[in-house]
Amino acid sequence: MRVFVTCWVLMLMPLPVLALPDWQSPKGMDAEHLGQVLNTRTGEWESPAVLVAALADEAYVLLGEKHDNPDHQALQLWLLQALQSERRQASLVVEMLRSEQQPQLDQWQGQSLPDDVSLPEELGWQGWDWSAYGELVRWGLTYSERLLASNLSRSEIQAAYQQPEPLDEQRYSSAARDQLGRIMQRSHCDKLPEERMPAMLAIQQARDQRMAAVLSSADAPGLLVAGAFHVRKDLGVPLHWPSAMAEPMVVMLVEAGSDLPDAGQADWVWLTPAQPEQDHCAQFR
Repeated sequence: MRVFVTCWVLMLMPLPVLALPDWQSPKGMDAEHLGQVLNTRTGEWESPAVLVAALADEAYVLLGEKHDNPDHQALQLWLLQALQSERRQASLVVEMLRSEQQPQLDQWQGQSLPDDVSLPEELGWQGWDWSAYGELVRWGLTYSERLLASNLSRSEIQAAYQQPEPLDEQRYSSAARDQLGRIMQRSHCDKLPEERMPAMLAIQQARDQRMAAVLSSADAPGLLVAGAFHVRKDLGVPLHWPSAMAEPMVVMLVEAGSDLPDAGQADWVWLTPAQPEQDHCAQFR
């Protein structure tokens, strides 16, 4: 009887969670709640283990990052590994891969992978820092059942630029349209000519539409890794999610010192250290 009771106690105990990676970014190390996760619906700060438990039964998850923060890439990999220990990861969808790369991804899925010199060449990797995303790609090709590209091809971007589709006013509120316009201007150092704005917004919309289409048609559980603005409920992929499907869970990795998203933007907010600020626009002044 003692053995029987002990077994039941062990079954009821939470599974051990993988150790979190060491922080790499230097700023905000003294921030309150650093490394914790905010449940925006309750206002409670929780441990990453609670986040893993909350996501384990979700069919689809959107995970938003700041592209130049290595802690965000490290935590993405940690979260995938932790979720995989709870249940299989059927689909991993990433912004950093373009649609025309899918045949190469399928060719290498589940295969013995070459080194970090050969693999990017085999996959046609371009435009993103392989040192930041190489481990994520390797994980997706090895452990998820399928790694899926979700960004537009170059020809699709060119087509959207030449014949821009206006933002869908039934999906984007006026506040969202204004905010996307400000985001586009800031990303172009406030030098974007007004006549080019419709094309930039059309490309953003087309990317979010593609990410929503790829993830929603992928086998569940599926997880999308993308930039923070792409996953936001009020600006990105969720606006294009099929209405017949349950909404995806939105998790945003946010640097200490930044404004925290609210429940209208994300379901969970994971607080990390920050990278030093860089003035990318100094050369244009």
